[in-house]
Amino acid sequence: MIPFNVVLLEPEIPANTGNIGRTCVACGSNLHLVEPLGFRLNEKNLERAGMDYWKDLSFTTYIDYSDFLSRNADAKCYYLTTKAHKLYTEISYDDGAFLVFGKESAGIPEEILIDNEDRCVRIPMIGDSRSLNLSNAVSIVLYEALRQKNFEGMRLFGQLHRLDWKNNP
Repeated sequence: MIPFNVVLLEPEIPANTGNIGRTCVACGSNLHLVEPLGFRLNEKNLERAGMDYWKDLSFTTYIDYSDFLSRNADAKCYYLTTKAHKLYTEISYDDGAFLVFGKESAGIPEEILIDNEDRCVRIPMIGDSRSLNLSNAVSIVLYEALRQKNFEGMRLFGQLHRLDWKNNP
């Protein structure tokens, strides 16, 4: 399984990043954090949201977006934005694709979107909804990319542990 990559441009809320890190571990994905961050990586809220998964997370930090681009020159990026014309379900995600999300307060900068308009995608919403919570948006798109790959390498079935009600009332 070639992992997908989740990129957070200047994330601001540690709990969101912690939740996203936990999701990345559960999905075998890499997390890329583009500075400036709105928190320190050792913050309690980040650790609490990521729980004990954070130690298993594969993540990289970058000084800025230019640093990210130079260190991932061949990356196939998809930019998640409410300004896109295509839906996230209309894209066929390449193995190892980079799913790029903007900061909670402002999204991805307009100049990045303009330079990559053909790879901008959106999650549909009704009415005047401005956006979804960042960690929810990451989960929606990441799991669509994984679904397209038939959840390769993932555990697909669970097992119930039935209690013996006659002997354990």
